[in-house]
Amino acid sequence: MGIPKVLNIWNTHQFWVGFLRELGLQPQNIVFSSDTSEDQGRTFGKGRGTVDCCYPVKCMSGHYGELLFGQKKKIDVLLSPMIHCMPSFLKGHVVDTMTCTRVMASPESIKAGFLKERDLFAENGVMYTSPFVSLSQPKLVVEQLYESLHEALDLDMAETERAVKAGYRALEQIEGKLRAHSREILQWCAQQNKPCVLVLARPYHMDTGIGHEIEAELQAAGFPVLWGQYFPLDEDLLEWLFGQEVRAGRIDHPLDISDVWVSSYSSNTNEILWCAKAAARCPWITCVLRLSSYECGMDQPTYTPTQKIVEATGTLFFKFGDLDATKPAGGIRIRTETILHYMSKYSEEIIARKRTYLPPDGPLTLAVQSPAPPPRAPAQGESMASVQGVSGGPGA
Repeated sequence: MGIPKVLNIWNTHQFWVGFLRELGLQPQNIVFSSDTSEDQGRTFGKGRGTVDCCYPVKCMSGHYGELLFGQKKKIDVLLSPMIHCMPSFLKGHVVDTMTCTRVMASPESIKAGFLKERDLFAENGVMYTSPFVSLSQPKLVVEQLYESLHEALDLDMAETERAVKAGYRALEQIEGKLRAHSREILQWCAQQNKPCVLVLARPYHMDTGIGHEIEAELQAAGFPVLWGQYFPLDEDLLEWLFGQEVRAGRIDHPLDISDVWVSSYSSNTNEILWCAKAAARCPWITCVLRLSSYECGMDQPTYTPTQKIVEATGTLFFKFGDLDATKPAGGIRIRTETILHYMSKYSEEIIARKRTYLPPDGPLTLAVQSPAPPPRAPAQGESMASVQGVSGGPGA
């Protein structure tokens, strides 16, 4: 089973791993493509591209080609789901948790590039499957995956239901692990009075070929980095950050974003807005990094609101928009050096000021420990492949 490591696979991969393993697939038989790269696109996607202004969607051609032509052990099935809506920590507090329609439909447009001259899937003995799934609605997912995959995987409804439940368990476990790790990082920053960076981005910006490892440059300089998707959601922390506003009637719940974003139907957009609110309040997040790809229509309306929210408390805000418009390496290096300068110069002042906005003795500072190095953020491969021993990359 080959799965292109693209778009919303970056934050749902463990659902698919759990689902397939419950059906009996061994870890070595679940293969993810490698991170996006120019070499991947030239080698495996050349001549297969489709017209699309979204660079992360265009890059899918290279991932498809790598799975078809770049494996030592040939795949039998290429699984590229069309994800309609997402399981989100904000569900119940927002209108909906839908995905970007362009991202959702991308498997169909990319598939066309491999069919326009001849059917390269059939020619290589690969069954192509692209189930339409509403991951925010577990009961519906059972029916959707059974209808899409029962012939390819010889499924019945009962085992599909068991596999879907296993998929959600795996997804909950990895999210719980990453949120707990984020809490450890914040705890260390609070106890040592050190700053950290929060990244506001789409899940696919974790891909080194899409996000250009901008956050890695900052972490290498000694500033711990958190991703907004995995911000800790412990009740004591949410009460400390948002409790005063709930009691004042400004919001109904710590996860409520109606005060800043009424049209709350897009999952990633909702989470970006909420994480901007959390970053504005959390003292040790002294810098927010906003990443966006070229001409992202979903992101553009959020640029000004997120910046205003973050900067309302004096938190540093840096936006890398239109990441893919030009070769960005030189410009990125100059900008990261600028970010490092401002963080080094102003973080202590920002932390002190933001602490005055919150109740004293918050949950992150209660248990003071002896100095220790900051917890290491998980490597990209750990959250995708090595967590459950799944293969990935060319030749897997």
